Amino acid sequence: MTIGMALIGLGLAVLLLDIYRNNPESPLLAVLSLRVLPRWLRAVVLGTAGFSLVGFALFRLNRALLAPFVRPGRQVVDAVAEHRRLGRGPRIVVIGGGTGLSTLLRGLKKHSTNLTAIVTVADDGGSSGRLRRSLGMPPPGDLRNCLAALSDDEDLITQLFQYRFAEAGELDGHSFGNLFIAALSGVAGSFDRGLMEAGRVLAVKGQVLPSTLSAISLVADKALAADASAIRVAGESRIPAAPGEIRRVHIEPAEAPAHPEAIRALLGAEMIVVGPGSLYTSVMPSLLIPDIGRAIRASKALKIYICNVATQAGETDGYDCTRHVAALDAHVGRDLVDMVVVNDRYEGDLGQGAAFVRAPENGGSTLPVYRGPLNDVERPWRHDSDKLAEVLVRLFEERTGPLEGPVSDRTANEPSPN
Repeated sequence: MTIGMALIGLGLAVLLLDIYRNNPESPLLAVLSLRVLPRWLRAVVLGTAGFSLVGFALFRLNRALLAPFVRPGRQVVDAVAEHRRLGRGPRIVVIGGGTGLSTLLRGLKKHSTNLTAIVTVADDGGSSGRLRRSLGMPPPGDLRNCLAALSDDEDLITQLFQYRFAEAGELDGHSFGNLFIAALSGVAGSFDRGLMEAGRVLAVKGQVLPSTLSAISLVADKALAADASAIRVAGESRIPAAPGEIRRVHIEPAEAPAHPEAIRALLGAEMIVVGPGSLYTSVMPSLLIPDIGRAIRASKALKIYICNVATQAGETDGYDCTRHVAALDAHVGRDLVDMVVVNDRYEGDLGQGAAFVRAPENGGSTLPVYRGPLNDVERPWRHDSDKLAEVLVRLFEERTGPLEGPVSDRTANEPSPN
């Protein structure tokens, strides 16, 4: 740009010099050429005016380009500094679904824009299930929540995406967010491209990916008593409602391929976070995809499991942190994660028969456990997104955290706090 402006200036100088030589007595040219001033002063005046105009133009251009990203009452330099800080944040991949995953993303986006959410697509109830059956597309419900959580103007987008049509005939019960994703999928030609375009439209801080593009179903074996035979319950929405305790969950087809971008994100991650979310219906479906499990184990990232704050009726009744981790081990193998993060504040009314998930008691531990007051004071059944994100970022920076309490009966040696 500088060289181009210099050449333009030289061209104009040659043109003006030629005009001046052909009209040496013109009073107008005498004023424009600053003939009354010494040559060195002419150069200073013209150079200062030129640099001032160029600087002013660049300033206005930068303001115009940054205008969409600056909020009222906020300095441009602050917006640029925050953008650069978030762009240098760690590469974090989170796996799960439901409100737990969107809560976590809401906090993490304040620390990094290098975020990838790998979301379950086993949902078969409500608006998502209807779109899945009628259009043959993956259920967009959990993906919609994650897009809203990562969007720049979250409050408005969340209200818009969660809006449900009432008494609207065929649209009755559908959420606008689900229809929005379905429409973009049709325009873009595929579900994954539609999801990518939705992220661009909403200016999300990161990316949201389905764990697989295959039509998978979740199946659970439930039993009414420890010595009773199990019955098979098919469908994610039916599992919590069926009586009995979950013994095991499966996905069908069992060898569903993972989304290629999800595998790429896992292998390039610096931190992988599993949960929070419904253990069997939100977290497990993605982990049961063989490619996902293999990619997590192959990754060199710090791997953390976030235990839920409260139990969930029909899924984890009576579970403590130890049983959550044991269920994870039973389904996807031991040592999938490096450490566990669990809440230890048990104050407030959970309602609906739920109970707090208790942190492990002190004793022989084979897995690092970070415990602290991580739930929301006003909604004690959920995590506080800011506190949880701050803990995860701090653990990533330290590569380990306070070691407390047993999580399982493993026999590995106690990790060093260093």
